[in-house]
Amino acid sequence: MSHRIDYTQASPEGYKAFGGVYLALRKSGLPKELVDLVYLRISQINGCAYCIDMHSRDLLKGGLAVDKLVLVAVWQDGGAVFSRRERAALAWAESVTRVSDTGVPDADYDAAAAEFSAKELADLTYAIGLMNAFNRLGISFRVTPAAAVAVAAVRA
Repeated sequence: MSHRIDYTQASPEGYKAFGGVYLALRKSGLPKELVDLVYLRISQINGCAYCIDMHSRDLLKGGLAVDKLVLVAVWQDGGAVFSRRERAALAWAESVTRVSDTGVPDADYDAAAAEFSAKELADLTYAIGLMNAFNRLGISFRVTPAAAVAVAAVRA
């Protein structure tokens, strides 16, 4: 995979605007680990290697057990590994990320709204939209994952 452009340098104002949303979400009151799990799951769905690498590392640095990390892609089968709120957030993230397929049905909304306040659900949906946007930037411009950068440095 060859890197195309550095979008953060090509359009710093756009990147700064996305950064503002990211910072607002950090202050939203949603638990960081919950948001990072959602970011990871969205990145898995979209196939963004850079973001999968980054969010996996962030979760591990934050103390998430490897046993839980490896089950994020199949969280529905993880049973009690994921809390009720985590399962609701991951289900909402999948429905919203796959909006063209799901149409985000009322049942999905009702399940998410049963676990999150209106503000939390709005903030969670902002987080989902933000990560989908970052995934599209990472994939479109072929941003190299940190793991690949490290291997290339060793081999150089």
